[in-house]
Amino acid sequence: MKNNFFSTFKNDLPASIVVFFVALPLCLGIALASGAPLFSGLIAGIVGGIVVGSLSGSKIGVSGPAAGLAAIVLTAIGTLGSYENFLLAVVLGGLIQMLFGVLKAGIIGYYFPSSVIKGMLTGIGIIIILKQIPHFFGYHGDPEGDFAFFQLDGENTFSEIFKTFDYINIGSLVIGLVSLAILILWETVLTKKAKIFRIIQGPLVAVAVGILFYLNTDSILNLQISSSQMVSVPIPDSVDSFLGQFSFPNFNAIFQLDIWIVAFSIALVASLETLLCVEATDRLDPHKNVTPTNRELLAQGVGNIVSGMVGGLPITQVIVRSSANIQSGGRSKASAIIHGIFLLLSVMAIPGLLNMIPLSVLAAILLIVGYKLAKPALFVKMFKMGWIQFVPFLITIIGIVFVDLLKGIGFGLGVGIIVILIKSYQNSHFLHIEEKGPNHNKLKMTLAEEVTFINKGAILVELDSIPENSFLELDVCKTKYLDNDIIEILEDFGLKARERSINIKLVSQRGVVENPESYIDFFKTAMI
Repeated sequence: MKNNFFSTFKNDLPASIVVFFVALPLCLGIALASGAPLFSGLIAGIVGGIVVGSLSGSKIGVSGPAAGLAAIVLTAIGTLGSYENFLLAVVLGGLIQMLFGVLKAGIIGYYFPSSVIKGMLTGIGIIIILKQIPHFFGYHGDPEGDFAFFQLDGENTFSEIFKTFDYINIGSLVIGLVSLAILILWETVLTKKAKIFRIIQGPLVAVAVGILFYLNTDSILNLQISSSQMVSVPIPDSVDSFLGQFSFPNFNAIFQLDIWIVAFSIALVASLETLLCVEATDRLDPHKNVTPTNRELLAQGVGNIVSGMVGGLPITQVIVRSSANIQSGGRSKASAIIHGIFLLLSVMAIPGLLNMIPLSVLAAILLIVGYKLAKPALFVKMFKMGWIQFVPFLITIIGIVFVDLLKGIGFGLGVGIIVILIKSYQNSHFLHIEEKGPNHNKLKMTLAEEVTFINKGAILVELDSIPENSFLELDVCKTKYLDNDIIEILEDFGLKARERSINIKLVSQRGVVENPESYIDFFKTAMI
């Protein structure tokens, strides 16, 4: 085990640094978007990294505050009357999540279609790109963590981009472009030239250059970057003021019904987001590790209990940080844990240094993450796979970009189910005309392995189209399940067949019967 730790540490340490720089603005931005204290987002990031990372069975998943819960948090804080009451709901939500894990509800995660999961990853990649464009140009009207189409500042995703061009900050844009160039050069050229460039990550260099740029803006063509365009970590004056940033749940409110309603909402949404992210992360993982979903729900539940106990936001596994971890070469859960340790040490020891990082530098890092999730080649690949894969994929993307993550997934899943029903309707049977003549037709109908009421219409139309004086061989040898609705259709058809001089031969694994008196009795024995 020790050897394994050291063998992956060389990959996990650089990856944890990248995840740290991705997580930092998102923790702060999600707290701002949630109407919660900024420090609460950092607490959730720290707990998500250290506590959940230690307990989780995922090797490359990273947990922290989730944008998908921001609207719930914002509403709940107002509804429950105080932030301390809300923290109690977070703790109770964690307990409910642990119950989900004990009840093995994690199996739900395995039932999301591949096309929807790919659409989710691509949609999130597109959102990251669209949302980071204003920050890249130095306009910060909307918080980093607001991923909704209709934003907190009254704009939407696209109107915000157009508005950005009236508020371009040249200093932010210049260092953003320099950072983007460093990241692209590092990944496409330098990492292939020498081992040192694989050890020292491009994002770390970009951040270092960004801090140096900020410290020397007066001497670099007078390119000023204001404090609103920088990272904004709370800076405590003393140990007491640092400890004063923690809040604690109000357990006196435990019998309030509203608390339990919010707790269940948090548990349900956080669990769904986590399971979706687990499925997506496992698909991105180049080593194809499989995350135990029930253990993940238990880990997330413990994480939410700890986060709520010390003043943090609700936690889920999050795809932005997880994908950044994978893209940066993370190999084990150590990268998630170390990123949490970095968050803790940085807010304790160097908050002032963090506040020297231009947001446009971090936007450049996120733009690269977003592009890797939403590569144009994936659209081409999904299109070539046919409409059955492409339509749910596309609908999921549209829903995520224009509404929100869970509703977008819901739209994609709904369309995916409709596609399955259509294909099931089409593939319930196969009708083959073996002989065709003026006075006689010989046909063979083979039923599928499972035939349900969904297939009722297709089979009914096919049977009604069989002409008089025909011979029909109905093959159910491969059929393992036949819905009662279908048997009733065949029973009715048997009566019509006698009137239309249609002879029927039923073929099953139990034998052959011609023109059976009762189809119901036949299938009672044939389908056993």
